[in-house]
Amino acid sequence: MSKSRCSRAGTLRQITSTPTSQLALYSTAGSLSALQATARDRKNIFAAVMEVVKTHSLGQISHALYEVREFH
Repeated sequence: MSKSRCSRAGTLRQITSTPTSQLALYSTAGSLSALQATARDRKNIFAAVMEVVKTHSLGQISHALYEVREFH
């Protein structure tokens, strides 16, 4: 197995080991507001970004994160 493929498997393992309450937040909303809430709480936004990219553009995501930065 190549190194990049192995690291992706490790990343997937980390995402799937995320506590259920956090996964519920991402799956129910799957929205920019869930991403913003995660960023506001200064938590790791990787899982939230992986959900949001399914339905939103890079511009929308960038703008949402910029709004969080603006108000902090």
